[in-house]
Amino acid sequence: MSTLRIGNASGFYGDRFDALREMLTGGELDVLTGDYLAELTMLILGRDRLKDPSAGYARTFLRQLEESLGLAHERGVKLVTNAGGLNSAGLADRVRDLADRLGIPVRVAHVEGDDLTDRHPGSLAAHAYLGGFGIAACLREGADIVVTGRVTDAALVTGPAAAHFGWGPGEYDRLAGAVVAGHVLECGTQATGGNYSFFQEGDVRRPGFPLAELHEDGTAVITKHPGTGGFVDVGTVTAQLLYETGGARYAGPDVTARLDTVRLTQDGPDRVRVDGVHGEPPPPTLKVGLNRLGGFRNEVAFVLTGLDIEAKAALVRQQMDPVLAKAADVRWDLARTDHPDADTEETASALLRLVVRDPDQEAVGRALSGAAIELALASYPGFHVLAPPGKGAPYGVFEDVYVPHGAVPHVAVLHDGRRVPVAPAQDTVVLDKVPEPPLPESLPPGTVRRAPLGLVAGARSGDKGGNANVGVWVRTDDAWRWLAHELTVDRFQQLIPESRQLTVTRHLLPTLRALNFVVEGILGAGVAAQHRFDPQAKALGEWLRSRHLDIPEALL
Repeated sequence: MSTLRIGNASGFYGDRFDALREMLTGGELDVLTGDYLAELTMLILGRDRLKDPSAGYARTFLRQLEESLGLAHERGVKLVTNAGGLNSAGLADRVRDLADRLGIPVRVAHVEGDDLTDRHPGSLAAHAYLGGFGIAACLREGADIVVTGRVTDAALVTGPAAAHFGWGPGEYDRLAGAVVAGHVLECGTQATGGNYSFFQEGDVRRPGFPLAELHEDGTAVITKHPGTGGFVDVGTVTAQLLYETGGARYAGPDVTARLDTVRLTQDGPDRVRVDGVHGEPPPPTLKVGLNRLGGFRNEVAFVLTGLDIEAKAALVRQQMDPVLAKAADVRWDLARTDHPDADTEETASALLRLVVRDPDQEAVGRALSGAAIELALASYPGFHVLAPPGKGAPYGVFEDVYVPHGAVPHVAVLHDGRRVPVAPAQDTVVLDKVPEPPLPESLPPGTVRRAPLGLVAGARSGDKGGNANVGVWVRTDDAWRWLAHELTVDRFQQLIPESRQLTVTRHLLPTLRALNFVVEGILGAGVAAQHRFDPQAKALGEWLRSRHLDIPEALL
């Protein structure tokens, strides 16, 4: 069968507004996807739904569609999006209303069954991660637009691929190839040079969005429309492939993809071929993401300028401690951004950040703001804050639980109103660790130089609930021989001090010349809890790259 060209026009709720139009006008496409959901987004949509039960979907998609629906119809491009969030049926109705108003005859279907909130009292939103076969059922029955709620990000690609090529649930290698392609596409321009360690190797001022040319055997080529910004090479694809993953087994509702079998080869300018992907039956359970309100949070950043930074910090902490004694959680962080003999006031200043959490809004609101502001004339010399603290805002807590496939009523609601149940996976395998592959032969001894890791290695990091992952890769066989032996768990914990009291697991992916580290609990209760300075661990990999260690001269 013909090649299926699937593009992406959104990597998160708030991504580039013009991307939908850009992708529809920039070149040939069969399907255009949009990923709007993340753990934090589900909390945001849950709060929207509290205010208005008819809400709960990504409203941006409707505004984008208003200017692009006619283009998609004229070009015969099918649209598949998880913008339905907590209310896929509601968004599907709004899309139909829009199409009627514009006079554009499109068939709109949606997928439901992921909402398990009623089964989890106390949660703001509880949604199972569904696979792609509900999407496939909608497309096979002629839908032009498919709206989903919480499906896996890769399902936006596996669903159209299964529909187009006629794949069944047991075709694991093909499905795994589509999962890998979907994982590369899901974060938009992160596959085309965005957020890339070696960003200076191309023009990434306005990266184009990615697309995949999928083939019937599950192989794919990752590319982008001609003339768009950014670049696609083995490095950009490797970086995205490592993003928010763990070990060699990348589990999903339809298939477990073996990341240790992925082969990436440059197939021409801005083209990377993905093949060799092996698939296994999915695990017997589905992940359910639970979002709940954890309480209230407030923060204030005290600016400390000039001399005696440590003493100034100690004074303000002593002055604030009596007010904070009853708060459930208090965290102080001193960021030494100051420089000696600085030629600007800003570079002579450090930041002392106070974060307070409590179930009672009053404890983090007036009590905190009043105490902080009352110090204005009674504390360290040069007292001021970046901004006065407010009333305290609610924060969220994320956790995941697992339920059997059959406990989730996965349903494709077709454009004509028919409801088609999607059978749960029948052939499943409990996840197990892949045996550790052998290490490559060590580099022979030679001269070394103390230098940043990032001179030879790229990295990308991200969040999964309260855990973070850091993928690290190199671009030559010799660099891999060094990295695999040098960057052990012990070395990682030396370089990243806040991980020393946490469980860190290292996974080897030799075909990608990559290591993937999972740091458990570093993000507390997840991004919505804003546990640390970088609450999604987005820059954790770049911090690691900036750390110095002894690197062989031959690699520099």
